[in-house]
This record gives sequence, structure tokens and C-alpha cells, in this order.
Amino acid sequence: MRIGVLSDTHDRLPAIRAALEYFQHTARVGVILHPGDIVAPFAARPLAEFPGQVHVTYGNNDGERRGLKAILPQIQDGPQVLEISGRRILLHHALEWCRADDLSGMDVVLTGHTHEVAVENRDGTLFVNPGECCGWLTGRATVAVVDLEQLAAEIVEVLL
Repeated sequence: MRIGVLSDTHDRLPAIRAALEYFQHTARVGVILHPGDIVAPFAARPLAEFPGQVHVTYGNNDGERRGLKAILPQIQDGPQVLEISGRRILLHHALEWCRADDLSGMDVVLTGHTHEVAVENRDGTLFVNPGECCGWLTGRATVAVVDLEQLAAEIVEVLL
């Protein structure tokens, strides 16, 4: 199974829509994960309309928590532990916010926060930061597609 990961969308609707379009029609993933920094409730609406499962954690810039929760009732503080396709996945906004206990026994760790792409396999655990979907800091709007069977990730630029 493949899942889509986007982070640090920071209200940039064209990038959010491009990512969701890519996930739905090109990558054909049925599950997306967002480790935080949507920012405002209006930017959460496209995520809420995605036809598959959406898992979301708050980031440090998600100040309008009530508004976000009204649109995405499943949003929560991290770390969030999920089991998808037999894999244990940890979703949290920042890797440095994770305790050693949080990481123990995980197959995949998905974070954001730094706006920098990172894909690394450490002792059998795949760590993925898809970079920034918004593209505000780096000029690249990136997302990840994670293959849970292969424990591998592909970084894709969704908006030029």
C-alpha cells in the first residue's frame, strides 16, 4: 500500500490542491497524512474533502485549533500512532518533539516542521519529512508517497 504525505502547507491553497490532485489521480493513494502547519481553517477544507482517509496532527503554527477541529475533527496533538497495512506509523509535527519511547517499534516516522526534505532508513525504521508543500521558504512545493510494503519514499514536486 502507498500513502501520501504532505506537511507545512501554510495556507497555500494552490499547492494544497495540487498535492491532493496528485495523490488522488496520479499516485492513487487512499490515505494521506499531514504532520501539521495547515495554519488556518480555510486551508483545511480541501483536506476535509479528500475522498480517502486523512490523518492530521497540529503543528506549531496551527493557532486556530477550534476552527481546524471543526473542519477536521480527527486532528490531534502528536504523537499520533497509526497502524496502516500492518505497519506502525508515527505522525508528529517535529522529529525533535519525539521521545525515544515514541519512536520505539515504529516502522515509519512522518514529520515536518523543518521545511526540508529528508528520507532516511535508520535501523529498519523509515523516517520521512516531505519538505514543505507550501514552497514559501525553499521555492519547492514537495510531498512524499510512501510505499509501506517496500518501506521506501518518493519525493514529488507538485507545484512549479
